[in-house]
Amino acid sequence: MQPRSLPPPLAGTRTRFLTTLTLTVLCLVRVAMAVPQPHPYGDGPPEKTLSPFFKVVGGDPNVEAFPLKSTDVKASIAGVIADVQVEQVYTNTGKQPIEATYIFPASTRAAVHGVEMHIGGRVIKSKVQEKQQAKATYEKAKSENKTASLLEEHRPNVFQMSVANIQPGDEVRVILHYSEKLPATNHVHEFVFPTVVGPRYSNQGTQTEKWVQNPYLSEGTPNPTTFAMQVNVRAGMPLQSLASPSHDTAEVKFTGKDQATVNLATGKDTGNRDFVLRYQLAGQQVASGLLLHKGEKENFFLLNMQPPTRVQPAEVPPRDYLFVVDVSGSMGGFPMDTSKELMRGLLKGLRPQDTFNVLLFAAGSDVMASTSQPANKTNVDRAIKFVDRQSGGGGTELLAALKRALALPQAEGVSRSIIVLTDGYVDIEKETFRLVRRELGKANVFTFGIGTSVNRWLIEGLAHAGMGEPYVVLNKEEAPEAAKRFQEYVSTPLLTDIQVRYEGFDAQQSQPETVPDIFANRAIELIGKWQGEPKGRIIVKGKSGGAPYEATFDVATEAAKGLDNPALRPLWAREKVRTLADEGAIASNQRGGGTDDEAAKEIANLGVTYELLTEYTSFVGVDETPRAVLASADAQTVQQPLPLPQGVGNGAVGGGGGQPVVIAANGGTVTGAVPEPATTLLLFLALAAVLFHRHRELSGKPRIV
Repeated sequence: MQPRSLPPPLAGTRTRFLTTLTLTVLCLVRVAMAVPQPHPYGDGPPEKTLSPFFKVVGGDPNVEAFPLKSTDVKASIAGVIADVQVEQVYTNTGKQPIEATYIFPASTRAAVHGVEMHIGGRVIKSKVQEKQQAKATYEKAKSENKTASLLEEHRPNVFQMSVANIQPGDEVRVILHYSEKLPATNHVHEFVFPTVVGPRYSNQGTQTEKWVQNPYLSEGTPNPTTFAMQVNVRAGMPLQSLASPSHDTAEVKFTGKDQATVNLATGKDTGNRDFVLRYQLAGQQVASGLLLHKGEKENFFLLNMQPPTRVQPAEVPPRDYLFVVDVSGSMGGFPMDTSKELMRGLLKGLRPQDTFNVLLFAAGSDVMASTSQPANKTNVDRAIKFVDRQSGGGGTELLAALKRALALPQAEGVSRSIIVLTDGYVDIEKETFRLVRRELGKANVFTFGIGTSVNRWLIEGLAHAGMGEPYVVLNKEEAPEAAKRFQEYVSTPLLTDIQVRYEGFDAQQSQPETVPDIFANRAIELIGKWQGEPKGRIIVKGKSGGAPYEATFDVATEAAKGLDNPALRPLWAREKVRTLADEGAIASNQRGGGTDDEAAKEIANLGVTYELLTEYTSFVGVDETPRAVLASADAQTVQQPLPLPQGVGNGAVGGGGGQPVVIAANGGTVTGAVPEPATTLLLFLALAAVLFHRHRELSGKPRIV
């Protein structure tokens, strides 16, 4: 049979019909993908970037898009104290002057006590001023075309560096110094250097802080900023092991029985997760004892004491466990897999006499059962399946989830523990702390931070407010050990009824003022001031397994080892700030909210006196040298885009108002927004369909029908 051709009018009609049909189907598919789908756990708002669009940066070749070129960290660990220097290098390769702003994380224990700016061979030491005054000093310098730097604290673990009037061709180096304590847990010392602030979710009905809206590099986009780390360890006692579980490419060299160096080479793919270094001393010893510092005006001491060996009681009373598990968008993929593995270990570790329940939350929440269930095999298996079905999606309404958890019915006479599993990517930390403190009589709170770069202030702060214990689980491989440590913790305390007495040693303003019962295998810490001569004794008493326990430290013996430990000064001030912040939060709770002005004033005074970065004080430095090139009226503020934490996808960005960004190729001039890859692919297919049908229409070739 000879092929027959359609009449010309009918052929054109059919071609147009097929083209229209193809475009319609593709558009409907895209609409179905773009419309935010309700999360199975609640009617609350989903993450704003379930179907994200990307902000383009680098489209204007005249404006530097990535002013931060490198971060270089040098840490020195001696005993239980780490002294850290962080150098950030900012450059301007564009043709216009810029102001660079960079949001970066810090250790929750960091006492930042020095900042300096290097430019054109000059060194400008920053000064500490009250926050508003420092901001005014910085803005004045910026308006006068002077180069200036401003370091602010948004959270105890989130800082912002601003550098004004970076001229074309400039290189500005900003160096900050901080100290922190490294107490041992389960005989392991751990040094953590956070490298990236994870995206924060904000409820659409609340006011979002400006820093939360910082842009992020889209998933898979190379980080244009390099990161390098060098750590020198002088443990004071023989080392048994030392390794970095977060960066297996770090080179470790043992330079002595008690010394080692760790080098992480400069790279662009290592600054997207916390740098974690763990080391253990031979014979399961820990760096403990008494450190003393004699200053010009004030003297300080730091006591580290390892608790006694755990004594198991004959009977442990039954407990009720309520697991609150984050299944939001930022937990999708690797973090969700880690949570599932951890939950298996936690659930299987429950005793038959215990009861439990599971609450999953994202934009809303859902519970496994209306009341707590016996921890038998049937219910444990049911709970594991309940969690295993999750994939992660939607917002992160942590506060609402905690309120629901605290409202769930509880059996009389049974103590309850709430266990929260989350990455902590929210911006309502203080509100959650306030809630937990107010409801402390109902339950203790334990937290598990899931992921490579969690919000440690939330993880540690929730546990601190709930008189519990924080844990951080970097990956699935660490989940079983974390579950085991939790089970040991809740089984029985190591030391209770702790009292500290000073005999012949004039100690003052020691922190904490009262030492809580010790459950975890973690050293007891006391830091304070002293006057007079370093002599006398410090006696620590308590009960271990119901039996009396006592440890004594001879001050003169420890003083003979040295009185030069200057890091104790800022470390004491940092601990005092935390105590005042806790007291202010308690006072705020009693009033029903608001800021405690008295605590804020004391913290600001401490910051200025001890040259310490706090919530109410900032570091500001101004280069008074006249510039050869003045800033123009076209100077732009450039927010340094941040890399997404390892294992976190684009779905985590947008809840706080930020956007994923892509880099314009070859310094192009593309502006506005471009669609995500799925949209681009569909548009390409639509265009191909049009061209295909158009080609057939013009070719005039017959078709078989």
